Amino acid sequence: MKIAFENKHNTLIAYPDGELDECSSHSLREALDHEFRSERFNSFVMNMSRVSFMDSTGIGVLLGRYKLLRSKNIPFYVEAPTPVVDKILRMSGLYQVITRI
Repeated sequence: MKIAFENKHNTLIAYPDGELDECSSHSLREALDHEFRSERFNSFVMNMSRVSFMDSTGIGVLLGRYKLLRSKNIPFYVEAPTPVVDKILRMSGLYQVITRI
């Protein structure tokens, strides 16, 4: 999985690209944590438009980063999920915790 970042008006936006599964979750978690430590931002957006698949380990990555940012009072949003990812996020109940924009 590849990931790109953009800081736009104090909003950090992550653009993961590929499958978010057991094989890629560790590298995504490390990339996000590195960016969280090195960037200054007031809100975070995970743009899911390039994620073709996500399993329960991907849900764990999102939930873990949500909790980390929540402890710092930084809002976490999910943006533009693909239909497959949107279905997984809805079925898992993650939208009850993380806001979709």
